[in-house]
Amino acid sequence: MIHDAWAKRQTFFPDTIAFVAPNKTLSVTVTGDKCQLNCAHCNGYYLKGMKLLEHVLSKNKGNENSYLISGGSDQDGKVPLVKKQAELVELSRRGKLNLHTGLVTEEEASCLSEFASVVSFDFIGDEKVISKVYGMNATVSDYLAAYRNLIKYVPVIPHICIGLDGGKIKSEYEVLSILQHETVKAISMIIFRPTANTSFSHCSPPDIKEVARFIATARIMYPSTPLYLGCMRPGGRYRDQVDSYAVEAGVNKIVLPAPSARKKAVDKGLSIEISEECCSF
Repeated sequence: MIHDAWAKRQTFFPDTIAFVAPNKTLSVTVTGDKCQLNCAHCNGYYLKGMKLLEHVLSKNKGNENSYLISGGSDQDGKVPLVKKQAELVELSRRGKLNLHTGLVTEEEASCLSEFASVVSFDFIGDEKVISKVYGMNATVSDYLAAYRNLIKYVPVIPHICIGLDGGKIKSEYEVLSILQHETVKAISMIIFRPTANTSFSHCSPPDIKEVARFIATARIMYPSTPLYLGCMRPGGRYRDQVDSYAVEAGVNKIVLPAPSARKKAVDKGLSIEISEECCSF
């Protein structure tokens, strides 16, 4: 399958790959480290490493060219960005904004388009996974409706977390099937990694070869769509192996690639481009 995926890449893309070190994108939270959902895979942990929006605005602009805007979700799966509209409009004058929105109405999507350069949208393909991970009663149709609302107004990069269900891979294939009927600018794939003090801390990352199979499937199903391997994935030997497979499976961008990815890219005859902003830009 990886051989077929590589053939698709060669047919539809030039022999280049982007390696991303997002030093010029600052991660910002609109809720501090607070999240009403406290999801099974995160529990607000990753919000702790982000800068508070008000703090960023109170300081002079640094070296960043862009901002990744996120925050904790409310009980309906929304990140409360509309409530911060004035502040985010002000920040958008300093640089591009990539928004993590969660589920939004069309009215909210229209509002967000006033300051968003792009939206990173986590797409889930199974109600049981939505309930288990996020503790919500939302449906796949709710996610699809939010996605459609957003693409009417702003570029959107759907994100698929491989192994979101405690390391098991299944519903991710449903997302690939659903998106085949939609407008898709690019697809970013991240990989579940166990995180301390979460309900899934005892779980293992998904099997590396199954991850490679999923990425290859995405390339075959979306032969001319850019595919990214995003920043969220396990480290160490796991990352070294999965990054090499990702190159073979035909991805176009890898964030913070392991050394094996560079070697594999050279072996495959790819020239390497370097980017310093979030892969969604």
